[in-house]
Amino acid sequence: MRILVVEDEKKVSSFIKRGLEEEKYEVDTAFDGEEGLKMALDRPYEVVILDWMLPKQDGLSVLKELRAQKRSTPVLMLTAKDTVEDIVAGLDSGSDDYLTKPFAFAELLARVRALLRRSEMDRGAELRFADLRIDPVTHKVWRGDKEIDLTAKEYALLEYFMRNPNQVLTRTMIADHVWDYTFDSFTNIIDVYVNYLRKKIDREADKKLIHTVRGVGYILKEED
Repeated sequence: MRILVVEDEKKVSSFIKRGLEEEKYEVDTAFDGEEGLKMALDRPYEVVILDWMLPKQDGLSVLKELRAQKRSTPVLMLTAKDTVEDIVAGLDSGSDDYLTKPFAFAELLARVRALLRRSEMDRGAELRFADLRIDPVTHKVWRGDKEIDLTAKEYALLEYFMRNPNQVLTRTMIADHVWDYTFDSFTNIIDVYVNYLRKKIDREADKKLIHTVRGVGYILKEED
């Protein structure tokens, strides 16, 4: 699950990012409205946490533009504006939830999970391929009846495979979805993590699911 945090207060942004990463979410950050809008339009996110008072472009106009562009990504507005009129304005502009500052991280996390559950209910919650299952809300993974413990990056990589089964995923595609904007696609880190994932998912299984497409990338498929 990849989350975008658009927050100009860097201490607050760092606090949210660190907390979400500890919960095994992938997190990108932007520090002004223009950058946040560009990132939200350029790549898919499961949730956007959007501050209202932002430099260059305020959060409300960012939200309106996202909805005008037919982006249905769940948006949690995060702001010090706490009047009924402000809350109504945020919700009417297309936000899915509204959290006022100061806030407890536990409440923010609960609201993010609620938005993810709502989104996953629309998409069919648990993902299955062969005897492999993942729960996108709890981040639990099973191969058959055995639960498998994955790191945050391994889980993000597996979820990307699970949402795109039987499709060849190039290293560029994987880098763009699983890693962040600063990722150096010329390193072999993707191959390293695919190898980690294989050891946990395939090593003890009769049927291998993660396959190399030589010179291109990888594919999740059942063996012929």
